[in-house]
Amino acid sequence: MAAGTSDEPDPSEPVARECVEGYLYAGPPLRVLLFRRPPSRGSIWVPISGKVEPDDADLYAALRRELREETGLLEPMAVDSLDWQVRFRADNGEVWRLHAFAVRVPVGFVPRLSAEHVDSEWLPPEEAGPRLHYPDNRAALARLPRRIPNL
Repeated sequence: MAAGTSDEPDPSEPVARECVEGYLYAGPPLRVLLFRRPPSRGSIWVPISGKVEPDDADLYAALRRELREETGLLEPMAVDSLDWQVRFRADNGEVWRLHAFAVRVPVGFVPRLSAEHVDSEWLPPEEAGPRLHYPDNRAALARLPRRIPNL
């Protein structure tokens, strides 16, 4: 989930949809789990992401649902806001807002991939960042090591 088009939304435009993304990490040493989209979706590397649905109580509930759907993870060890969000214009022309979270998982966690991904890989943050397709994903990931300094 990231900027759908290059058309930057005007700050006065209302947000039509809230979205979440989760950067799964474990350590020490700090490692980040990235996911590869299928060829039909560009074969790009991304974090877990999705839209907030009407039944989700809040952003955290939406993220936990996306984690279950996309990785099979039932209970993360910790979920912390990265205090980062970006507004972007989705492919349908609406303005959406994306909220980023750090998601701690056990060392050795092996995700159960959904149809949204064809591969996953654990990487150190300095290798994970360049692999991410969208600049806003790289910006959010850059906040992770500062948010979890003990790893």
